[in-house]
Amino acid sequence: MIDVHYWPTPNGHKITICLEETGLPYRLLPVDIGRGAQFEPEFLRISPNNRIPAIVDTSPDAGTEPISVFESGAILLYLAEKTGQFLPADLRGRYETLQWLFWQMGGLGPMLGQNHHFAHYASEKIPYAIDRYRKETERLYGVLDRRLADRAFIAGPYTIADMACYPWIVPHGLQGIDWDTFPNLVRWFEAIRARPAVQRAYARANEVSRAEGTAGMDEAARRILFGQGRR
Repeated sequence: MIDVHYWPTPNGHKITICLEETGLPYRLLPVDIGRGAQFEPEFLRISPNNRIPAIVDTSPDAGTEPISVFESGAILLYLAEKTGQFLPADLRGRYETLQWLFWQMGGLGPMLGQNHHFAHYASEKIPYAIDRYRKETERLYGVLDRRLADRAFIAGPYTIADMACYPWIVPHGLQGIDWDTFPNLVRWFEAIRARPAVQRAYARANEVSRAEGTAGMDEAARRILFGQGRR
């Protein structure tokens, strides 16, 4: 059983997509990041960076102790290696996939996250920051669109690289980008959205949202999410 410490964010969606695709049994343990649950000592023991998602594999091997993994890219790699799925076994295919997984972790996610923050969440609207991250989002969309010009998925076959990137493209309507100018990206996006496992993952997210009340962001949540320093 995989315990998933989770909140319905792009990084959380990556893991539920992968779990639904691989067929591994799992249970969701909501971590309400807008109310500070990510700072609870129990959670910090498995995710010292106080970020979701994190997993605990309660039975990694017969007779062995549970193992915990934090950071969404590391979790995807762990699940792919555990199941032998969605990560090519050959050297070239493996590193095609890992390059694009790390590209998402180091570029697509952080830059689109900053785009959302300055355009929608920041209490002060800073035109330079809004323009800076919108342009970087557009550039990254272009990188992905060119990559997809001659292949169905990012690394050729459907892999954890696609699972990592897709949730960050889902809110494309809020990113200030002319979506229709990226036809290869649109085609890829629609193909992934139609996958039954992806639909099941987002249905689970909706269940958590309804049960936990994730709509909106009050001032307390804003301070928790965006006001963190060392302490």
